[in-house]
Amino acid sequence: MHKKLRNIGNSWGLIIPISIFDLLKVNPVIDEVELIVEKDKLTIQKYKKTDKDDLS
Repeated sequence: MHKKLRNIGNSWGLIIPISIFDLLKVNPVIDEVELIVEKDKLTIQKYKKTDKDDLS
């Protein structure tokens, strides 16, 4: 899939189709995602809460 970045204020955004969230089993209303950058690749995955997250 090829997408174009969009200017949003002083940042850039990417519109992600709901079908992608469905494949990742992510509910964009309640779930969080994790962004991982390695070399020249950006990975988006469902954020898995840990016990440490509950302490903050």
